[in-house]
This record gives sequence, C-alpha cells and structure tokens, in this order.
Amino acid sequence: MRVIVIGGGPAGMMAAITAKEKGNQVILLEKMESLGRKLLITGKGRCNITSSLGMDEFVRNTPGNGKFLYSCFQNYTNQDIIEFLKEQGLEVKEERGNRVFPITDKSQDVLKCFTRKLKKLGVEIYYQTNVTKILVKQENENCKVIGVETNNGKFEADKIILATGGKSYPLTGSTGDGYTLAKELGHTIIEQKPSLVPLESYNKDICKRLQGLSLKNVKIEVIDNQIKKEIYEDFGEMLFTHFGVSGPTVLSASSHLVRYKQIGEKLKKQQIVLKIDLKPALSEEKLDERIQRDFQEVKNKQFKNSLDKLLPQKMIPIILERSEISLNKLVNEVTKEERRRLVLLLKNFMILIKGFRPIEEAIITSGGICIKEINPKTMQSKLIEGLYFAGEIIDVDSYTGRI
Repeated sequence: MRVIVIGGGPAGMMAAITAKEKGNQVILLEKMESLGRKLLITGKGRCNITSSLGMDEFVRNTPGNGKFLYSCFQNYTNQDIIEFLKEQGLEVKEERGNRVFPITDKSQDVLKCFTRKLKKLGVEIYYQTNVTKILVKQENENCKVIGVETNNGKFEADKIILATGGKSYPLTGSTGDGYTLAKELGHTIIEQKPSLVPLESYNKDICKRLQGLSLKNVKIEVIDNQIKKEIYEDFGEMLFTHFGVSGPTVLSASSHLVRYKQIGEKLKKQQIVLKIDLKPALSEEKLDERIQRDFQEVKNKQFKNSLDKLLPQKMIPIILERSEISLNKLVNEVTKEERRRLVLLLKNFMILIKGFRPIEEAIITSGGICIKEINPKTMQSKLIEGLYFAGEIIDVDSYTGRI
C-alpha cells in the first residue's frame, strides 16, 4: 500500500516509520529543507521528550480535548517512545517535574534517531516539497484519497497522513497549511489560538521593572475577578518579562485561559487576575512570625532596608511601594496592621492580565481539525476514506513538559 505522510515533524516522522514497519511503501513530504525543525528548539535545545507520569495523567494534563487521546495514549505510551530512542542508541534521563530528556542534553541527538531510522527503513523523503492539494475521488457515497499535488508534481497514494503541525513558530515550517488542505475537503477547522504562550499585563510598568526576574517555588492562581472564580492554579516557576509574565506555570495557565468562556471581553474589562503567592510554604501566621524575626534583626534600620532576606532584590522596591508603609519609618515602628498588609501582599501579589502574546510566539496551537470528525481509535477522517491526522494539527493541546 502507498502511504504519503505530509509534514516532517516528530508526528510525521513517527507516522512514516510506523507505516513503513507495517510493510507499506512510504513517502514523506517536507516543505522545508530539513526534518524536525521545531523539535530542535524544544526544551531550549535540549528536547523535553516526554514525561514519566502514568498515561491517565497524560489525559488530565491535556486540557484541550484530552479524553479524545485516550486510545492513542494506551496504544503508544511514554515508555514506547523511550524504548524507541534506546533502540537507536540514545539513553534518556528524568529530571524535576517528571520531565524526560536525552542524556546528552541535545535535541539534535533525538532528531538523529528519527532520521537514521527513516533511512534504515528506506522511507522516501522529498524536501522543499509543498503540498497544494489533496486529491480525492468519489466511490459510491464515499470520498477516498488518491494522491496529492505539490510544487514538485503529483504523488499517488492509497492513504495520506496529514501531520503539518499548527501555527506556532512559523519559521520552523508550521504555518497552518494543513488547515487549508483539510478545510478544502470539508473538515471543520476550530479557530486557532495561542496555547502555552506568555501573557501580557496591564501592569506593564511593574513587569518591565521586574524583567528577567525568575520566581521559583511560587503558587499562582488565575482568577476571574468579576465572579471570584479560579480558572487555574499551579506551583513552580514563573518569569517576568517586559510585556508581562512567562515561565512554565504561566504557559500552562494560558492553555486554560484561552478556552475560558468570554475571555476576550473579560480581558478588555481587566477582570482576569494573576495572583502570586510568593511564600506558599508559609501560612499567613507563619509568614508573619518570619517577618517579625527578620524585623528583630534590623529593628533600628529603616523599613526600606528590612526585606533583603525575604525577597529577591529586584522585587523589593515594588513590594515597598505596594505595601504603602512609609519607607523611612524605622522597622520597630511598623504597626501590627502594617505588617498584616505586608503579609497579605506577599501572599496575594496581583498582576492584571491584558491578553496573550501572538500565536507565532506560542509553544503550541489551540484549535485545528475538529475532533468530532476524526475516529479516535485510528485517527482516520470520518469524512474522507484514507485520510489520517497526526500531531498538532488536531484540536488538542496539553501542558508543557507533562506528556
């Protein structure tokens, strides 16, 4: 059987390998001059391959239609991809947060495993080949794929796997071409939005002053302040930028926020708040005791010089301003009520969320081929016989580093 795979990212390469191992004649079409361009930049060039969590956790860590992938996660697990890499000679290691990386810390080594296997199996690869149309023919009441048109001519096929990715990182080749191809065949395309993307803030002046500051072991909550509803909470690391906030916890929060009802209107009305607990390990009472101990050591100093042990230097001026405690007041003159305000500020540092960074800056794309039109057990289109989908082109998105 002749199988064409459109797209040479991780999903496309693995689809081509699997199809070839099943005894098919396989052609892989890639519009760029090389395979796996986006794979090379994952994990800051180290390639966060997968997570060591159980497969049920994979579903829970996929807020965008995760249940649709249940069959996939059972048929091909995290252990299977690890075993595949080991068979190609690449060992892996587990790091904080259950993240699995190549032992060499080089994404290039992961890509080499794919390309070596493709070559060994004899998969035909055509580079700089852009698919412009998927060809189908009517058979009774059904439509069936028969091939593709490209800038390098026509290719015949019995089955086609569309794995062209989303719209994030377009310089790697993910420009949304696959959505157009699927739409022309009658598929519903859910609007694409940025997911796992940094967030912009109305408090841009504060964020800019804190630019580059990474906070570790903090708790974040994203709240609809109008109805006092928690949209998402997480614990871990975040980063201030010149436009707002980023980092692992914020990126994960964005994948929930992008799907929150009436999000556009709520962002415009400044109703979405990021609440940061700077000292999540301490209750308000324990934090107050900690502050009193710190104050006791510097009781004759001015208040503005009393927070060095408690906070990163870059954050102290902002906290001082928001505390509304006179900077020149001596520490031993700070009242119990003022200390209470300081505690609440440290446990509830607020940033107003303005919106999302552009989809081009997102790690993944939310939206894509409607899952109602795909068989979850086979990934075959319910509309076109012989057409299959793989990877980010489907309307499914997960947290970063947790699947």
